[in-house]
Amino acid sequence: MNANTRAAAAGEPRQRAWNPLILLLGGVFVAATLTWILPPGTFDRRDDPSTGRRIVVAGTYHRVAEAPVGPFAAAVVIPRGFVAAAEVIAAVLFVGGAWVVVDRLGTLPAVVAALVRGFRHRGLWAIPVVGVFFATMGALENMQEEIIPLVPVLLVLGRGLGVDGVVVVAMSAGAAMIGSAFGPTNPFQAGIALKLAQLPALSGGGLRLALFLVAFAMWIGWTMRYAARNRIAPTSVDVGADASLPPKHAMILAIAVAPMAAYVYGALRLDWGFNELSGAFLVGGLVAGLVGGFGMSKTLAVYLEGMQSLLPAALMIGVARSISLVLEDGRVVDTILNDLAEPLSHTPAALAAFLMIPFHAIIHIPVPSVSGQAVLTMPLVVPLADLLGLSRQVPVLAYQTGAGLMDLMTPTNGALMAVLVAAGVSFRRWIRFAFGAVILATLLGVVGIAAVMWLGVG
Repeated sequence: MNANTRAAAAGEPRQRAWNPLILLLGGVFVAATLTWILPPGTFDRRDDPSTGRRIVVAGTYHRVAEAPVGPFAAAVVIPRGFVAAAEVIAAVLFVGGAWVVVDRLGTLPAVVAALVRGFRHRGLWAIPVVGVFFATMGALENMQEEIIPLVPVLLVLGRGLGVDGVVVVAMSAGAAMIGSAFGPTNPFQAGIALKLAQLPALSGGGLRLALFLVAFAMWIGWTMRYAARNRIAPTSVDVGADASLPPKHAMILAIAVAPMAAYVYGALRLDWGFNELSGAFLVGGLVAGLVGGFGMSKTLAVYLEGMQSLLPAALMIGVARSISLVLEDGRVVDTILNDLAEPLSHTPAALAAFLMIPFHAIIHIPVPSVSGQAVLTMPLVVPLADLLGLSRQVPVLAYQTGAGLMDLMTPTNGALMAVLVAAGVSFRRWIRFAFGAVILATLLGVVGIAAVMWLGVG
């Protein structure tokens, strides 16, 4: 199923599926323009043995030579974005190819039929069930890009349940990003921020767990409210009377899920990355095809066809990555950071604590990597918190709330844009849905910061 077909199935005009690409190309143009307007500057950096990363040295911002990005250089940055995001793009293609093989074997329709059988008398209660899985994955390993190749599967389930593409994105990528933002165990977000703030890995874990549970409940409630008001005619699925999954399809599904389980363990224990994820799914997809009776030749042909169907999503990731490259080439990322951080040092402590949330939200637009943003900003805001007499939990929670929730809103998040394209949902339509929920979740983050200040959470 290609992007235009998915868009038509979601009830949108075909051309609207490409809106995110136009938006991202406009983002490249805006970023290049800023390199001509903003003064270039940089912070000194040092190696941090506790994180293995280079971190900013507070108070060292200084001007550097101008390096404006011209029109041709901006065009060249776009293919450079693909190179910089090569591992993620490869993961999208290899994981997607494997799932298409599983789909062609008839396993995914069988799974969907089983789910529809299980929930046909429970209406929309499949949404929290699916959401729990993705929110947990977000809290465990910051799942985002891995969702892109799963979207065609989720769309089939959504049509069987009578929900549109917005609900599919919300209960998968949306739930995962909520889990990433508030999850106490996310090693790429809370983990890095806590380490840079020199706090124990699970400090404030009880508060973070409470915020995670409340935020997830709010998000799922918002999603189910939308789904109830925007039901579509469910696609007819022959569910039969037997609620069980046929043994053959159960085995194929286990083969397909095994690479993801291995990746979660590897990411948490063995320092695995996207290349290992791609390799695991390559093996899983080929084994699934052979077990399902395709033979090697047909399995490879279907696998390649599946990879081709994910090319539009991969395109989004490469172009989104190029936006931050433009700002880095123009040497204005640190200028933006310094200009936003400086006013915080001159405001009352309580106000500065709450203003750290929009500070991190704004920074996340040019710096769409949550781990990269932690390395960039925490060395600046943690000393500021010390000077203002604030607990170091405050800048960590502000970072999680501001950067984590902005993942749901910024067009520079390539994973979000790719998921929207795959689901046939325009960025404008998604923002109309998500904006209110993000505001509520932000207020929850404010409550968390207030609890830290008033209850003395260390």
